[in-house]
Order: sequence, then C-alpha cells, then structure tokens
Amino acid sequence: MKTSSNQFPDFGLTPEQRREAVLGHYYEYPGMDGERGEIWCYTDAYAYPPGATVRLQVSSTAPQFALEIVRDGAVETAVMKRQGIAARWQDTPDQCSVVGCGWETTLEFQVDESWPSGAYRITLTAEGRDGASIRCQHLFIVRPEAGRKPGRVLQVAATGSWTSYNTWGGSNHYQGITGPNRDQYATTVSIERPFCRGFVQLPADAPRVPLEIYSPMAVAPRYPHMEWAYANGYSKKYASSGWASYDSHFFRWAEREGYAVDLASQHELHFNPEILDGYDCVVFVGHDEYWTWEMRDAVDSYVERGGHAARFAGNFMWQTRLEDGGKRQVCYKYRARAEDPVYRSADPTRTSGSWEAKEIGRPGSSTFGLIATRGLYVGWGGCAPRGARGFPVYRPEHWAFAGTGIYYGDILGAEGHAFGYEVDGLDYIIRGGLPEPTEDSGAPDGLEILALGMSSLKEESADIPADDQFLSDADAKFVAETLIGDAGEAAVDKVKRGCGMIVNFPRGKGEVFHAGSCEWVAALKRGDEMVERVTANVLNRYLKR
Repeated sequence: MKTSSNQFPDFGLTPEQRREAVLGHYYEYPGMDGERGEIWCYTDAYAYPPGATVRLQVSSTAPQFALEIVRDGAVETAVMKRQGIAARWQDTPDQCSVVGCGWETTLEFQVDESWPSGAYRITLTAEGRDGASIRCQHLFIVRPEAGRKPGRVLQVAATGSWTSYNTWGGSNHYQGITGPNRDQYATTVSIERPFCRGFVQLPADAPRVPLEIYSPMAVAPRYPHMEWAYANGYSKKYASSGWASYDSHFFRWAEREGYAVDLASQHELHFNPEILDGYDCVVFVGHDEYWTWEMRDAVDSYVERGGHAARFAGNFMWQTRLEDGGKRQVCYKYRARAEDPVYRSADPTRTSGSWEAKEIGRPGSSTFGLIATRGLYVGWGGCAPRGARGFPVYRPEHWAFAGTGIYYGDILGAEGHAFGYEVDGLDYIIRGGLPEPTEDSGAPDGLEILALGMSSLKEESADIPADDQFLSDADAKFVAETLIGDAGEAAVDKVKRGCGMIVNFPRGKGEVFHAGSCEWVAALKRGDEMVERVTANVLNRYLKR
C-alpha cells in the first residue's frame, strides 16, 4: 500500500474496479469460493448466560473441521479447542438474509460457568479441496446474570447495527437482492446467518471510514475502506459495523485500564431489561444506529431510577421491531411511510423509520440528548473531508475535561481522529461564544453542550461529478421531509448543515453523558491520551471511583 499525507492509498485496483468497490453490490454467499471450497457458521443467538447451551450451525465443503474459541478481551484467552468435528454442506435458501439459513445444528456446547462475560470468537478451520486451509469466524457474547454488580461497567454491544449491516447472503438494510428486480435493500433481516467477513476480526491496518489523508485539492472523493475491502475479499460494510471495527476497541481498552467490564447484546435491553439494574454505569459505543422502542424504554427507565448512561457513539437514527423472538429485525427506513403496515395502523408510533418522524413522536434526543438527523457525515466523501478530526471544545471547565489541560477552542481527540464518520447533534445557537440548544431542538432540560464540530448531510461540491457521489443528497432530502415535511431545495438547505456534539445532562435521579461520534473508540484504539482521560473521567464519576 502506498500512501502519503495528501495521496489516496493504492490497493492495486483499476478505476473500474474502484468504482465497483464503492457503487457496486458485492457480498458473501454459499459457493462464492468455488473449487477451493469453503466453511461457514453461525450460532442460534447473539448472547448466552453462563451455563447455557450454544448451538453452532456449520456448512462446509470439507467433511470435518477444527474449532477454537477465544475470549477477545485485553488479553486473548483460549477457552475451547476441538479437532475432527464432522460437517457437511447444507443447502441455503436464496433469501437467507431475510428468512435465515435454516441449517441444522452441527455442534452443541455449554457456556462454562467459569467463562467471564465478554465476546467469544469462534474460528473454524478445515482443509480445502486444493489442500490449502479454509476458515471462517463467528462471535457470541457471554452475558452476565442479573444482579447487583458494584464497581463494574456494563457495555452493550450494538447488535442492532450488526444485524442491519451484515451483508452475508446478499441483503441487509442498505443493499440487497430482494424485491421484484432483486435490487432492493431488505426491510426484514435475520440473525440466523454467518457474519460477513471483517465483522469479527480485522488486520490492524484495515482502513476506517474517515480519511487518514487530507484529501487532495479539487479531486473527486475516494473511499479507501471500500477499495481495501474489494481488493482483499472483505465485506463492503466491514468498516460500518461489527465487533472488530467498533465495540472491541472500547472493551479491550477498558480492561487494559483496569475496569471490570461485562458485555451484553442490545437484545438484552429488549427482552431482559432488568440486566441494567445491577450497574451504576452502562456504556454504548461506536456505530450504534438501530434500536427498538423497548430498548429505549429500558435505558430511559434505568436512568430515571438513578443509573448513569455513557454513550461514546454516533448515529442514533432508526426505530426497529424484533420478530420471531429476536431472530429477525424489521426496519423499513426510507420506505416506511410507503410500505410499513404499522404506519397505517391504529398506533403508528412503532413505524420502523426515523425517530424524529412525527408519527413516532419520540425524538432520539429524549434518550441520549442528541439526534442523527441534526448530525451525520464528517471526514469522508464530500462531507467535510478536511474538517476537524476532533471535537472543538467550548466548556473546558466541565468535570469531564479535568486533568486534560484543554482550553476553550482546543480540539479534543484530533490526535486519535475521534470525530468522524457519523456524528449526532442538535440545532443550536451561539450566545456569548458558547453554544446552546435552540428552544425547538428537543434537548432535554439541563443539557449542556461541551464541544461542537461541523458535519454535513449532503455531499455537495462543484468538484464532484454527480455520478461520483456515494452519499449524494438522498439523506438530506429524507431528513428535510422528516423534519420539515418537504424535500424541496429550500427545505434541504435548512437541514444540510449538521454538527456533532459532546453533551451532558441530568435525567430523573440519573445522568447521561454523550460524545456523539462513531470514531471515539478509534481514538481509544490509537492511544489518544486526551480521549482516554475524558473516557476515564466519565467512568470514574459514574462508578464513584
């Protein structure tokens, strides 16, 4: 890979391949590796309590495989190894992304009572038809039992987003092989399928979405993360979601720093909300975009009763619904008003669209203080590609910044590129050099804006030909229709300028801190000392350390 401070990296692709990498639809599917053979697997749930039985579904061209399970924390710990497990090829429905693969269980094993809560990486290896090794990876979570956990942090993995972005089988909530012409994204997706390549583990040098270079002057945007994925056989969405790109970085950092951390999936918020009650601090990180109504109820109730929610994450955007005991997730998104039957029901509040839609009536700001529709893109495409890489600070005297030495106007997290990809914000005004939420912003009472950077909802530049735009103006039009009721040019002009914020506010007996950026965890991964200190300040306050 060749790169410099102002040159896009070169992964050996032709211009036509680069275009396909960005604008094409490529995905993982059974049989894609041809004559050399392949192996795939998934588990029957995202998370299990101690003592539960894990059912592993495997489809393999090889007659047997080896299994290794490793706890993926600050220190990788092997907990199980087995050899010579029998396998067979299992047929897969065409619309497996929607209905699930339906494979029979290949192996059952029990979660040992001694395994601490965390993420457990499964690696299967077998011999391909050419004699070379074939392998696949999956991940499951060992969640804690309910009960009081003083001094411990509960991290909630963004499994709603994992489900939404998983490309395996051809369809997710972004692109797909559904619809009469096999070209629509799926409004329903299943967890009963393998994870796409890159969700579980990645090479250390895999590009993130925000550009690591300063984009050359008057040059059409490039998307190194998608070019790298295309060139190296990874999912187009590996950098948009998954354990490897997001959740893992906080979990490992926290354990390295001496915090006791448990891990749960978002499904626990929906089905077992009492799990939150044992913790003084619950953390949400990374790209955390898709939530059910019940998940929000769980967090709102927890904070009202005195809990502390720390969100180092961006893009709080969509309401989803869960079906089949959580096996399938529904989100009609942009097509909700046209196609979601709930929109025309007696109670449209559960429509699977943007939280800010009037029929839902529950803006995201009422839970975490910020909303995606007033934030979104920064650091890539035609959306502030040369913008601030950290949060410009307005209130350095706030307790969260203690010990950082930061001043008014300094940039928090620039060294680690903490501000980027997708961010959350509010409509605001500047008074006396300080930002305040506008009266109609939806900000909770007592919300204080600590830091604030610019973002964009629309990819616009005279230097970008329309057919080179990946983001374009589609989201700006959708947000204008959602917030204003009009997708015309004047309405788009009112919403296209966004922001990302750090905010803090009380709620009931509890408190919320929200650093509204997907890339906060990237700064932890890169060892940004200022971001580490702020993160520790928040955790220590909420844990009463």
